Amino acid sequence: MASQRDEMNPGVTLENFRPQGGWMDPPADLQPALEGKVTADVVIVGAGFAGLSTALELAAKGADVVVLERDYAGFGASGRNAGYLAGSMGVEFEFFLKRVGLKRAKEIVRFYDEGVDYVERRLGELGIDCDYNASGIIRAAVHPSQEKRLRKGMELGLQLGSKTEFLDPAAMRARGVPPAFLFGCYQRHGGTLDPGKYVLGLRRAALQAGVRIYEKTPLISYREGPVVTCMTEKGSASAPFLVLATNAYTPQLGLLGNKVVPLRVSAIETDRLSPSQLESLGWQGREGIVTPHWTMESHRLTARNSLVVTTKRLGYTYGGKTPNVPDQAAYGELAVALSDRFPTLRGIGIKSCWSGYVSLAYDALPVVGETGGQNNVFHTAGCSGHGVATQSLMGQLLAERINGVEHPLLAALRHKTPTTLPEPLQWCAFKLALGAANRMDDYINRNARKAKS
Repeated sequence: MASQRDEMNPGVTLENFRPQGGWMDPPADLQPALEGKVTADVVIVGAGFAGLSTALELAAKGADVVVLERDYAGFGASGRNAGYLAGSMGVEFEFFLKRVGLKRAKEIVRFYDEGVDYVERRLGELGIDCDYNASGIIRAAVHPSQEKRLRKGMELGLQLGSKTEFLDPAAMRARGVPPAFLFGCYQRHGGTLDPGKYVLGLRRAALQAGVRIYEKTPLISYREGPVVTCMTEKGSASAPFLVLATNAYTPQLGLLGNKVVPLRVSAIETDRLSPSQLESLGWQGREGIVTPHWTMESHRLTARNSLVVTTKRLGYTYGGKTPNVPDQAAYGELAVALSDRFPTLRGIGIKSCWSGYVSLAYDALPVVGETGGQNNVFHTAGCSGHGVATQSLMGQLLAERINGVEHPLLAALRHKTPTTLPEPLQWCAFKLALGAANRMDDYINRNARKAKS
């Protein structure tokens, strides 16, 4: 089996590794680091989807907003994810239904789906061209044994208001979906986009709206009070409100370390496909495809006619650390998945590979709220791989909350997040859980290969 896998693997070398992800480079107009003391109505830490969306919503209400960014806008998960504008497709409903009850679970599903509407509307309002393809998303099986789990998740989702439909093999072939994907659950809502272009579009819009963005400005610490003061290397920013839109990096700032876990997700992107290679795939609709593996695979075509494959293997670093380093083992597994699902592309070169971090709560729900003696330090984390839509919409919800209005969807998200395990128990638990998931997925993949031979 090892030799067969080596034959299928086109090879990924560390020369392909892009520490900033494959979608974007640093902006040409990098904003200067903060020096000296500044004041504002709101200080936001983190210039990703959540931070920039919050800044734009607040600026539209007349607020003076400062954004502090450790690197540059989009450097974190926002600029290096797979680019799925997905609603409730793929949400693990069973993780939270019993915890929050049926009524609130339906509101949470609505939150996921309304995030898609929010982004689609904002793309038009802000004039952001990010190659959005409103194709919908297919959760597609690669082996018949996955049907039970697929249908169970779909049925539970339908009860909670997630609008999906089952595509049998004939429907999949009629759509031109590549034959490795046998049947699936289809959500017409959403599609795929270029996350780098999207986050840079938000950045441009924020600067035009008068938001002061300080890049290359890591937050060192903050002091709570009626006015929150954020200390940086060469200055400080003070405001009555602070928003920590730092997702997987929030525990490093001393908050949510017992609520969210940073997990490393990896991706590879192929060289540009030739016209004949594209034709060999079919795939006219270019729908984003995810699989119902225990650790899903995702496959999508880009506007530049390359193929991006992500997830497949998750990683956890002891202590919840987030080193920006390559994951050669994960890239190799992604290359095998690429070859498994698209045999006509075997031998295609890998243009780039990268890794980044999502934050996960034990119930897979967003972690949003406020803290501090004045309840004026807000946080949003726990995107669980659904950040394009949810963390964008979070900007509207947080801006309304800062202005004294509690949106029903924000209220629905408020719940008691499970407490994470202390180390070394957490490291052991994740190693065991991820290892078990990998073994179960490998078993399915072996059977899928046998079925084709």
